[in-house]
Amino acid sequence: MTRTPTVSTHAEAPDSVAGGGRPDSRQSLVRLGRATGSATWRARIRRALRLAARPGPWKRGPVVAVLALLLGLLMLLHALITDRGGLGSLVETLLPWFGLFIPPLLAGALWRRSAAAVAALVLPVTVWLSLFGGLLGDKSHPGGDLTVVSHNVGADNPDPAGTARDLVASEADVLALEEITAQAKPLYEKELEQAYPYHAVLGTVGLWSRLPLSDTRPVDIKQDVGPLGDAKPAEVKLADSRALRTTVATDHGPLAVYVAHLGSVRVLPRNGFWTDSRDRNAQALDDAVAAERNERVVLLGDMNGTTDDRAFTGITSRLRSAQEVAGDGFGFSWPAKFPVARIDQILVRGVEPESTWLLPATGSDHLPVAAEISW
Repeated sequence: MTRTPTVSTHAEAPDSVAGGGRPDSRQSLVRLGRATGSATWRARIRRALRLAARPGPWKRGPVVAVLALLLGLLMLLHALITDRGGLGSLVETLLPWFGLFIPPLLAGALWRRSAAAVAALVLPVTVWLSLFGGLLGDKSHPGGDLTVVSHNVGADNPDPAGTARDLVASEADVLALEEITAQAKPLYEKELEQAYPYHAVLGTVGLWSRLPLSDTRPVDIKQDVGPLGDAKPAEVKLADSRALRTTVATDHGPLAVYVAHLGSVRVLPRNGFWTDSRDRNAQALDDAVAAERNERVVLLGDMNGTTDDRAFTGITSRLRSAQEVAGDGFGFSWPAKFPVARIDQILVRGVEPESTWLLPATGSDHLPVAAEISW
């Protein structure tokens, strides 16, 4: 029996179908590559646009740059700040502390990678260094002919006798005390009499000396009792005097010494930073120093203000600050527990400051200040 072969009527499927069907793997890879390349180019374009829109180093950190410029201008033009409400005086009292804003601004500029902010910081850094850079080093020199000390002993001092003994240990030749109360005066006189055979006390200020004193008299600094104006300057009695002038006899000739305690500054609800009494006292003291005929002058006392304060422009134009000439650092003297300002001053004319320093704290809220001077 013969079998007839079976013939298939189905043709083999071609590798690709023109009218449809599933594409092969090669075509899939080609299409995937085209799609991927297109997406990559689009991503590159978007990245380029983002980079183009991002600010450059000179456009970053505008806030930091503006703050740096304002800080520099504030320190540079502090004399132009209005003194209404004592604002100008307050700014000038705290002027050295404005330098503390520079490191945070620098950190912000570096974090933002802002060239503009870094460049803007050149202004406050330059101004601060020009104002206070000279105080950063030690300008003292060994030697000297006379040691002077000034100390606001504090009306609320719980241990006046102990304070007096501490001051004797300083071995000062001339010792000025301010804010001496009627109750504490006998204690100071008793504790200081052995070391200082000469002394003069007028009102709340006094001077003790190892050298003879003469021509002691009060200085009218136009004082009043308080910020509320409850006493006129003319009504202040000698017992309330807050300034004196005397002559110290030295081997090199007479030395005019002023001791002063200027009016307090206060923060009042209506007046703001109240400096009226202090400013009036400063002007009157300047008038007294201007009239002084002795070429050699030393002014000791609690000025209730720094030498940067505009209230002392007249005085500082006639006398030099011993701290600025021969000090080491800022010499902040108040408050004693955490000093933030040097309001206790030693100012001179006709003599040369060799060194200045702070003495250890006593029972007062002020630190004693000392200086060695030569002829």
